Amino acid sequence: MKKTAIFFFLSLAINGMAQQKMTLSDVVNTALKNSYDIQLAKNNLEITSINNNIGVAGGLPLVTGSLTDNEQLTSINQEYSDHTRDAQRDNIGSNNLAYGVTGSILVFNGYRVVATKKRLGELEKQNQQLLAAQIQNTIAGVLSKYYDVVRQQTYMKTILQSIDLSKKKLDILQVRRDVGLSNNADIYQAQLDLNAALQTQQAQQLVIDQTKTDLLNLIFMKPDTNILISDTIIVDKSVNIDDVRASLAKNPTLAAAEWQIHINEQIEKETAAQRYPTLRANTGYNFTSSKTAAGFSLLNQSYGPFIGFSLSVPIYNGGIYKRQQQVASINTKNSVIQRDAVSLTNETSLVKSYEAYTNTLSQLETELKNYQLSQQLVDLVLQRFELGQATIIDVKVAQETFETEGYRLVNLNYSAKVAEIELKRLSSRLAL
Repeated sequence: MKKTAIFFFLSLAINGMAQQKMTLSDVVNTALKNSYDIQLAKNNLEITSINNNIGVAGGLPLVTGSLTDNEQLTSINQEYSDHTRDAQRDNIGSNNLAYGVTGSILVFNGYRVVATKKRLGELEKQNQQLLAAQIQNTIAGVLSKYYDVVRQQTYMKTILQSIDLSKKKLDILQVRRDVGLSNNADIYQAQLDLNAALQTQQAQQLVIDQTKTDLLNLIFMKPDTNILISDTIIVDKSVNIDDVRASLAKNPTLAAAEWQIHINEQIEKETAAQRYPTLRANTGYNFTSSKTAAGFSLLNQSYGPFIGFSLSVPIYNGGIYKRQQQVASINTKNSVIQRDAVSLTNETSLVKSYEAYTNTLSQLETELKNYQLSQQLVDLVLQRFELGQATIIDVKVAQETFETEGYRLVNLNYSAKVAEIELKRLSSRLAL
């Protein structure tokens, strides 16, 4: 068993030499750089930035050029009262040429262009908030998983301390047996306890490795990357609920929901504008030419500039525009409801997270004392056991108490840290 333990620790040491050390800053920066969700959010923001243009809204002139050139063969048969003018010819070549440049600009369409331009601008601002929200969510997720790795590694330290205690207990019993003061039953039990502790260590190492794999997935690194994290959980005890509540209005998710209301209001105006007349001013230059080898007219050309107006008045289309406006109005009401739902969700998360934060902080002080007492208890019982004043059962009970208190302490630390991260995410204060 000793050879197995030595081999296990040696393999850990060899693996540790090939590990890539990563700090909290490294992990977060890698996530922000590689996150697919952030890249998508950035691309969406770029799209809305490109579209936020008066030309996309339809407010700039439209200029088009056209060219038509047709060559054809025709046959003619012309009869006049004066038969001397009669003509009958086959396969006569003719050409029809037309080209021109036309420009038009929208003069009025119920202010639909104005509403569309405002909507495009608000879409860009909404996507800025969505990007900020995604960055905060990414940081929060990475921090929680990073400190989960730290939690599992910290608990591993408790397990290793317990293994040392089991080895000391076995050593004491073997010394006793050598002088005839111990029986084999106690030694067998001590060996079983040590074996169980070593199995717990191996199981905990699996938990650590899988938690690291989850972290690698969050920061978009290869799952077989061997990383080394050496850190402790330090909880910020200065978070105040009033400060967080005051910052809730700046929450990017809530701000994005607010912008959605404005976007839908502009869609309402765009839809309503369809019921108004549309007036466009048109100008341009046209040239047409028609040539033929025979017939009434051998050459016909016309060319010159033009200017005019076109007016389109919607009279009746089955009430489609009216219904579209009604639907747009309902969508605006829905966006208000969604904004209120986001606000309520944030407020609920704030209260629950702060309750967890304050509760775990208050427990931490007591639990830290309990953990220190459990360490002192193990040391005392082990000394008494060495002097023959305590049984192997007493040592096992003290050892289990130590492991339980160590597990509770690290879990409370982690719970307080997760609550702190959530409070800072809600108030958009997550940063390195």
